[in-house]
Amino acid sequence: MSLAKDLETPEIEPEDVIFPPGDLWSDEPPLESELHLRQLLLLIECLELWWKDRQDFYAFGNLTIYYSPRQLKSEQFRGPDFFVVLGTERKPRKSWVVWQEDGKYPNVIVEVLSDTTAKTDRGLKKQIYQDTFRTPEYFWFDPKTFEFKGFQLVGGQYQELQPNPQGWLWSQQLELYLGISEEKLRFFTPDGQLIPTPQEVAIAEQQQRELAQQQAQAAQQQAQAAQQQAQAAQQQAIELESMLARYRERFGELPD
Repeated sequence: MSLAKDLETPEIEPEDVIFPPGDLWSDEPPLESELHLRQLLLLIECLELWWKDRQDFYAFGNLTIYYSPRQLKSEQFRGPDFFVVLGTERKPRKSWVVWQEDGKYPNVIVEVLSDTTAKTDRGLKKQIYQDTFRTPEYFWFDPKTFEFKGFQLVGGQYQELQPNPQGWLWSQQLELYLGISEEKLRFFTPDGQLIPTPQEVAIAEQQQRELAQQQAQAAQQQAQAAQQQAQAAQQQAIELESMLARYRERFGELPD
């Protein structure tokens, strides 16, 4: 029996199967390149910042998902590059152990393709995510060729998502778009705004502070200029009054 066939129905376990403890360390291989690491971190950081006030989700990547004792012995499948589970507690984990997480599987999965993983990501993993995980949405992205596709589970089968005019794909689970921006896979709001990274937020806030400081300095300079003008006008009035006083002393009152 093939691994894929074996994993199609993990819920049908012999009654005497004893699941291992849930405190399991992740067993993922190293990421293949800097591109893959930066892409993974980008997705994690952006979503966590966007949902900073939420405590009902878990988003991480390159982390093993344990869902069957058989899978513990398999070297053919490990964890997704990036995944999101909704309706769970937001806290650090060593791995995602399905039988310790109320049977929850990822709601969204993203695989970052590479030369060595693309075949598995498009084939075996897609089948597992469809038939076993029942993950509602599955996306893949190639950081070198920029191949980007997404699938939605409809009637138990993945149906390919159709892009909008910008080439973005809508995630009903996240209520966000996924799309390519500056050669990276990014999240976009429903109205098309790019969801920023923490670094981009910090830069924007710094620019706002600098702009506010410049505006305050300009306002201060304007106030100083207005004050100088007022002082000059006051001085002119004093000098004029002095001239009138001297005139009156010498010639009397001005004629009407």
